Amino acid sequence: MNLSLIKKKVFPIIKIVSTTLIVGAMGLEIGNIYASLINHPLPQSLTPVLWIGRLAVTSHLVEGCVAAYKAPSRKEIPIKYGTYTFFVGTVGLLELFDREDD
Repeated sequence: MNLSLIKKKVFPIIKIVSTTLIVGAMGLEIGNIYASLINHPLPQSLTPVLWIGRLAVTSHLVEGCVAAYKAPSRKEIPIKYGTYTFFVGTVGLLELFDREDD
């Protein structure tokens, strides 16, 4: 399987799954904060899920910052491309760095 075929077939699936999971992680964290505020904590079985979600959101935030920093060199709008990369993850960075320098 060559790289262009992977980009066409796999990248769209990764983008959808990544966006869904990041939004879910943020929603779960908001739910956890709300539950803590009303003194009704979430079950302890969700603690590992919350930590994995925090790790994913943090890594996506770093990727988004890198994309926003590098976007002007590829003639992209920084805030737009940083937000896009925050939600889709590494695929967004790969797409940004794959573009030719004009």
